[in-house]
Amino acid sequence: MKIVVIQGPNLNMLGVREQQVYGPMRLEQIHAQMKDVATQNGVEIEFYQSNLEGEIVDRIQECYGDADGIIINPAAYTHTSIAIRDAISAVNLPTIEVHISNIYRREEFRQKSMTAPACTSSVIGFGPFGYHLAMVGMMQILSEINAMRQAQAPAQQGAEEE
Repeated sequence: MKIVVIQGPNLNMLGVREQQVYGPMRLEQIHAQMKDVATQNGVEIEFYQSNLEGEIVDRIQECYGDADGIIINPAAYTHTSIAIRDAISAVNLPTIEVHISNIYRREEFRQKSMTAPACTSSVIGFGPFGYHLAMVGMMQILSEINAMRQAQAPAQQGAEEE
């Protein structure tokens, strides 16, 4: 099981920028905690951060055939990027959108997510702990998918034998 975590613009500045909104935790600390959860659960995890929309689209596309799920914080691109939304839809992988702050309590322009409708679910407003919740949620989603595939395998084998 492999999960790719994709971080959007300015998230590399966590712990420095707007601590009253995003808190003091740095991105490296969030990733370290996620890696601990992944290791404890036998999950492969990979991290990626970019400030460039096209690079984020490329990384999402690279997940096709290489990853089982995506956890993404598109950051400011949440509210503007049809390209990221289309990439998420194209790869058709379970995807959880994460936001550290509650976007619905912020400026009006931040209250609309262009990317959320393409995602399986969203975790919003839990601070850095939201990434932990997304990890637990993604592992559950992937476990359910695997269980469903295993349950379908005997039925498919029976149909092939007939």
